Amino acid sequence: MAEDKLRILVAKPGLDGHDRGAKVVARALRDAGFEVIYTGLHQTPEMIVSAAVDEDVDAVSLSVLSGAHMFLFPEVIKQLAEKGASDIKVFGGGIIPEEDLPKLYESGVAKIFTPGATLSEITTWVRDNIKSTKGK
Repeated sequence: MAEDKLRILVAKPGLDGHDRGAKVVARALRDAGFEVIYTGLHQTPEMIVSAAVDEDVDAVSLSVLSGAHMFLFPEVIKQLAEKGASDIKVFGGGIIPEEDLPKLYESGVAKIFTPGATLSEITTWVRDNIKSTKGK
């Protein structure tokens, strides 16, 4: 339905305490017309998946600067599938080496934004690639 806004959960997993980028992306998504739920710092994959399911989101955006991206992204995807929510797309960004991108995409990550990605690139990608999971 046209009146339904896409719901995006923005999460900051792991022990990294730097959330400025996540907050900037969350605000840009909100300003672009999406409904945004920001979970705050130090979220475990279990907490992120629980919030995603409880909030009935269409996508999860992870911000990872700690170097744990090769665990955190696939773990969130795995746990979403275990909860019957594999229709929720996972995307995100952070300090992620180019050589890690193919493995992350193979694990089911929909999109990774590396440093230098613009807010316009992110919001346009979400608008073009995230579809509502409602009614499925």
